[in-house]
Amino acid sequence: MQTRVLGRTGLEVPILSFGASSLGQEFRSVSLDEAITSVHVALDGGLNLIDTSPFYGRGMSEVLLGLALKKVPRDRYLLCTKLGRYDLGHFDFSAKRVAESVDVSLHRLGTDHLDIVLCHDVEFVPMQQIVDETLPALRAIRDQGKVRFIGFSGYPQKIFRFIADQADVDCVLNYNQYTLQNTRFADETIPYLVSKGIGVMNAGPFSARLLTDAPLPAWLKEPAEVKAAARRAAERCASRGSSIAKLALQFSIANPDIATTVAGSASPVNIRSWVDWASEPIDEDLLRDVQAIFAPVKNIGHLEGLPENN
Repeated sequence: MQTRVLGRTGLEVPILSFGASSLGQEFRSVSLDEAITSVHVALDGGLNLIDTSPFYGRGMSEVLLGLALKKVPRDRYLLCTKLGRYDLGHFDFSAKRVAESVDVSLHRLGTDHLDIVLCHDVEFVPMQQIVDETLPALRAIRDQGKVRFIGFSGYPQKIFRFIADQADVDCVLNYNQYTLQNTRFADETIPYLVSKGIGVMNAGPFSARLLTDAPLPAWLKEPAEVKAAARRAAERCASRGSSIAKLALQFSIANPDIATTVAGSASPVNIRSWVDWASEPIDEDLLRDVQAIFAPVKNIGHLEGLPENN
């Protein structure tokens, strides 16, 4: 698996990382064997940066990940987890909870240190708290050696400048906005992050199944015209003997300014396919066709979090 350096951290990260949200049964029931096998297949394929959160499965993702990694040497993988979001509507970015959350994550994951910790979905709270309270508390934890690098994650582009203009962070993660249909992250934010030496992480190359052949989930927030374009794009890929998921993943990992793209699954078969796709050249003609289909709905997304944070 090709690697890139994550900003000024010096970390060599794979261009494709393993997202462990599916281990928390966020999308379907997952057996213990599926969870453990998925982690091992990801590591064997070079996806040695693993992203999780206490929010995923309300702790289940971290617990199962800890079990899967129990006999794996710690220097074989990098761990990224998050803090601040614990349920759909439960957010706590207080300094007290920062310390508790890191300790709980360390226990669940069975390790003495976390490589990256991100404040999770900061757009759901007044963001000044992240600058004034959460990140300083996280820096104190970093100084204790429990965490190596810190940052934050979220959806709206506004959050990145708001926080990074006021606070020193190592890396950030945005999701569903560097895809075949939506490139706002690159258009509006990535050049700014690169100029500051902040490591760029991207998640959701499949945009919550929008860019797959799977049935679209009822909770998908994109408007009807975006969903219709995605179905047409999927049909075009199938007619050319490919799949929209393959094209979507190859497109997302190709941007050299994005250190890593996080994709999640609890299917070993899917993960093996991703590894194969990552080593194959992208079909440029098909890419042009699909981008033309998405052109009328390009960069159309949705609002997330507090209105003032969008």
